[in-house]
Amino acid sequence: MVATAVAAPSLRTTQPWRFRLDTDSRTVHIHAAADRARRHTDQVGRAAHLSEGCAVLNLRVAAVHFGREPVTRPLPCPDRPAVLATVRLAESVRDAPETGLCETVWRRHSSRFPLSGRPLPSDLLTELIEAAHLGGATMRFSGRHDTERELCATWEVEWRNRADTDRSAESRRLVSGPHSPSLGLPTAALGPQDALDPLPVRNLGAHRHPEVLPARAFEPRPLLALLSTAHDRRTDWPRAGQALDRALLLATRRAVRASLLHQAMEWPLRRALDGLPVDGPCGHTQMVLRLGYRPRGPASPRRPVEETTADHE
Repeated sequence: MVATAVAAPSLRTTQPWRFRLDTDSRTVHIHAAADRARRHTDQVGRAAHLSEGCAVLNLRVAAVHFGREPVTRPLPCPDRPAVLATVRLAESVRDAPETGLCETVWRRHSSRFPLSGRPLPSDLLTELIEAAHLGGATMRFSGRHDTERELCATWEVEWRNRADTDRSAESRRLVSGPHSPSLGLPTAALGPQDALDPLPVRNLGAHRHPEVLPARAFEPRPLLALLSTAHDRRTDWPRAGQALDRALLLATRRAVRASLLHQAMEWPLRRALDGLPVDGPCGHTQMVLRLGYRPRGPASPRRPVEETTADHE
């Protein structure tokens, strides 16, 4: 179950969590891994909480697969903020929306490569909207005008990230720095830059001269989905993470790849920047997803179970 949870998406594959099993109550405690925090890129911890929500959903998927009923409590200890969630494994499982998703976990990974641009079927779009709603979030798909605005805003923040010395150094450490083989991003998974520049692919290597990076033509009209919550509190972030992960697994089951455009969410004062896709009629945007078809590409590594579990708090 922990191996399945660790396969969840996280900001730049930081995997900011640890798991502990209370054998008496059959409860898995998910703790924040302080040494995985990105203090420049994720100053308020929002991305870490999103990632925790994704890990909780994966853990729920695994519990259902093994015949357990997952009873989840997010942020159960107000006086111990490092305890992100608990999942109690009840004796038997009833019908659950996570049924049948466990195998999909191992085929899901983010894609930073060009997508085909082939339209997604309308029934899948409806399924993704319902998946977000089930997790307490809202998903909507951008029209042409909104897509152009969101891409321009994301490009603006991408350039801010590249120009920020601390953020650039933090990014480079996760790609080529002294981390273990189970952390960070391998070069093969970084993907090319858009040769025509409309798509703001994250420059994970923080190259000062991105024109030297491999370039390819991306889809001219990307399909963007905005995942939002009614509020933007600490309790909303893991809820958005569970909704995000459920949508990603359902998309993967239909052979759809996703790219996460998270740049605009990484600046605490982002609402002061004109045009950023953060606040709107559907609430507070927590993630922008780019969706489409392409063959399965390289995956990012994950920490082994023994590196993510603890015998005590």
